[in-house]
Amino acid sequence: MRSVVPTLRKPRSVGQPNQVASGTAWICYAARIVCHLFVGFTGLVLGPVIFVTIFLARSSGRKDVAYNLDPQGVPGAFDPLLAKYIRAAEFIIGIATGSIVLLVGSSALRIEGGSISGHGGHLPWFFASPLLLLGWSVMFGAAFIVWEIFSYEEYQHGNPHTKRIYSISEALGFTSLSCFCLGYMFLIFLVTRP
Repeated sequence: MRSVVPTLRKPRSVGQPNQVASGTAWICYAARIVCHLFVGFTGLVLGPVIFVTIFLARSSGRKDVAYNLDPQGVPGAFDPLLAKYIRAAEFIIGIATGSIVLLVGSSALRIEGGSISGHGGHLPWFFASPLLLLGWSVMFGAAFIVWEIFSYEEYQHGNPHTKRIYSISEALGFTSLSCFCLGYMFLIFLVTRP
């Protein structure tokens, strides 16, 4: 089934009814004419692009070959920090999965032809990208938790915590957070648009 894209109209000039006297209308118009290769393309591509960007930015700024994970070199001092990092990632994963389940589940409860949006039990096509961003948030968050535990265990066995390992840790964590925030901002923009 093909998704139907709404007809795009240029904003009315200032002075006509319901028109904002600022550049807001042009921003909304420009956002509506974004090219979509397929439904959800933006959300699908944005997660990995954010990861690679953060990884390259963080790894290019590092000068040392290896890093000491334990603050001030005290053995085991990273354990409380690791627990906090894992808890923060779990929190983001919980909110993101809850949002996905709520949005998808609410669409399943709609009756054919009787739904408010007229999409008969399906979410509108433009929810695909924010949902994919929230999905990326969950996947990068889970990968962050596993990667942190694995890299700390390797560090405790005497393997160096290298620039690459450190950059991957930061990229996974901040990508999860970025995808979560962007997904929600995207959702808010789509839900509240005129």
